[in-house]
Amino acid sequence: MRIKFDTQPKYIQIETTIICNASCWFCPQKKATRTPKKMEDRVWKKIIDDTRGLGITYRPFLLNEPFVDRRMPEIVRYIKQDSTAKVEFNSNGEALTPERTDEIIDAGVDMIKFSVDGIRKETFDESRGISYDKVYTNVKYFIKAANESKRDIKSVVRMIQLPGTEEEQIEYKKYWESQNPTAVEFTQLYNYPWEDQTESLKRPCIKIIDEMFFYVNGQVTLCCWDTMERGVVGDVNQQSALDIWNGEKMNRYRELLDEGKRCEIRLCSRCDAYKNLDFESYFKKRNW
Repeated sequence: MRIKFDTQPKYIQIETTIICNASCWFCPQKKATRTPKKMEDRVWKKIIDDTRGLGITYRPFLLNEPFVDRRMPEIVRYIKQDSTAKVEFNSNGEALTPERTDEIIDAGVDMIKFSVDGIRKETFDESRGISYDKVYTNVKYFIKAANESKRDIKSVVRMIQLPGTEEEQIEYKKYWESQNPTAVEFTQLYNYPWEDQTESLKRPCIKIIDEMFFYVNGQVTLCCWDTMERGVVGDVNQQSALDIWNGEKMNRYRELLDEGKRCEIRLCSRCDAYKNLDFESYFKKRNW
């Protein structure tokens, strides 16, 4: 079955900074050495301007914690000048103070997914390396403020299903459901490309169907899990976002992945993402 691609992405991730306040043992973020530390204002504005009016969902983060960037309320407001746009975040919650929550709710945020890996302090401390108390205070404040805003703001609290935390996951679900978020979820650990993989899979990939990923320097990568710039496909400093999306390199990679030829793409040649996904059922659900 051929993968169908639109002439525009549905989701755009923008790495407005490469900085993260956490030190998660399972994340390769500290290995990233690209510069600058913060994306220039003209670059993130160009990405947004290039794609206005298209019903895009913007996610102003990539391999970083979005709320260490103090410009985030300004960035949300700039995005939401487009009435068709939505703004979503993934956050560990520590830098999202109550004051900043009030600012981004006022700016028009649509969703935040909080990564809170543990209800027990010892589990949380081992996984994230940030303040348990600050995170719990900040996340609860956001949920309450979002619910009281009367706007359609979704709040999701997520825990990675770490080994040995099966009983804790029950406690976690009960506790967070009492706080009335939109959802409580449990996720699997990511297996980033080139971390442990030694051979290629003959499988397609769904990451390139409708998502676009911008590094802090304006380069575009094939995948959000590309820690070390192995899959760069363009540069918004030199091209428009849509020209990159519809460009020769992107289309060539789509063809290769559609045929399951991960081995011919450097980044994908050491990636086992979606190794157990039933692609036929997935595509049927998308009415392909």
